[in-house]
Amino acid sequence: MTEQKNALLPDLELFKKLVDFLLAEEKENQVAKRVDVDDLEDVVNVAISDKPILDNELLSTLEDLIEATPKTATKLFFNQLFGGRQGKAVLGDLLAVLLNNSMYTYKVAGPQVAIEKEIITQSCAKIGYGEDSDGTIPTGGSMSNYMALIMARDRAEPKIRTHGLTQTLVMYTSQESHYSNAKNASFSGIGRNQVRYIPTNDKGQMITQKLREAVEADVKAGNKPFYVTATAGTTVLGAFDPVNEIADICEEHDMWLHVDGAYCGAVIFSDTYKNLIKGMERSDSFSYNAHKMLGTPLTCSLLLVKEKKYLAHSFGNEAEYLYQTDDDDFNLGKTSFQCGRRNDALKFWTLWKSIGSNGLEEMVDKQFELASVAYKYVSKHPDYTVYSFEPSISVCFNYKGIDAKALCTALYEESETVVGYGSFKNETFVRFVTINPNNSEEDILNFFKIVEDFVANSPEMLSQSNSITA
Repeated sequence: MTEQKNALLPDLELFKKLVDFLLAEEKENQVAKRVDVDDLEDVVNVAISDKPILDNELLSTLEDLIEATPKTATKLFFNQLFGGRQGKAVLGDLLAVLLNNSMYTYKVAGPQVAIEKEIITQSCAKIGYGEDSDGTIPTGGSMSNYMALIMARDRAEPKIRTHGLTQTLVMYTSQESHYSNAKNASFSGIGRNQVRYIPTNDKGQMITQKLREAVEADVKAGNKPFYVTATAGTTVLGAFDPVNEIADICEEHDMWLHVDGAYCGAVIFSDTYKNLIKGMERSDSFSYNAHKMLGTPLTCSLLLVKEKKYLAHSFGNEAEYLYQTDDDDFNLGKTSFQCGRRNDALKFWTLWKSIGSNGLEEMVDKQFELASVAYKYVSKHPDYTVYSFEPSISVCFNYKGIDAKALCTALYEESETVVGYGSFKNETFVRFVTINPNNSEEDILNFFKIVEDFVANSPEMLSQSNSITA
């Protein structure tokens, strides 16, 4: 034991040096200098050779790597649906790496299983699921959606696991839903042509009357409607589908309702904003990503089901070499898609444990408050055109009619800030997300100052007009 501990110490000391270097680098340069793909080999020595290298050479190489890697935890990263850094969650993630447990059996994970089950139980309670509920922690939102689809498929056609598809099953989702729905349809044997994309209103929400019409048309054609995805936070506008209205249609036609809350499903923690998914307790499954609104290190996704029997039915499989002790409820491999699985629960648990549900609520509410600051700014400024709606933590706009793609690319290439763009109803715009609760109102307004100063000092940007009029 002593030898193992001593062998690890030099690497931990090396790691501490790298942490200090990273934090200093983030303070000095909040946006990493962009490295062109063709120049990457000259900046970071990624080549692997037969001979080992000394620690000081490894340290230097890793420092080069840190300098060149995009910084996602700073106050100038607004590009993706994650950002920032929560210290207690990082602590849990580092501990999970050192412990190195796989989460398929109690025999190898011990109390880590209880931690995952506690997170799932508390999350189910937040949704309003009953005592028969359960869940698992997949590798991401796409996998959560896939597992929900598989459970719905198996419920609709119980013999499919042995006999394959015997009829045409049809699934429904909005035009603004996540792209994984199409991939999952192909993986599951449903087929991409059996995905019905339901139109959305001007706020990006599924039009339930159009859903009803599509379902009735499929019934008339002899197809079997079986599954609907409602989105809690679309990837562009951050819109919430009307879950209650969709649930009515699902119940009428005995369809599985999955709520894809990968982006904004964490509103379940907020008394103020959980009404955005009113009716969520009527769903059959629900997913949210703790690595998005709740700032947990990538990845940490939860899939929750109202009736746990469907998890076991679709994903359970006996394996004598693996499941040798303890009750099935503590052998998590029987309700997960994977066998070997890293411990993604601990980092969320250390965060939740340390700040409580009230702290998670404050994080969620803070993001909406920051979004409101941004929305009010662009709404009142004559040089901005707004495309998004409140409440949403995606604030979508264009500035002075400049092409959004050109502006976002220039800001990135010049290392000013990192922000992305999106499209809705044939309009393309900057998509600014306030998903980092470590930011302040000052940080949000500073972003717009950076944009405005950059354009003022880059007159050629004005030639990138997309003919938008304020």
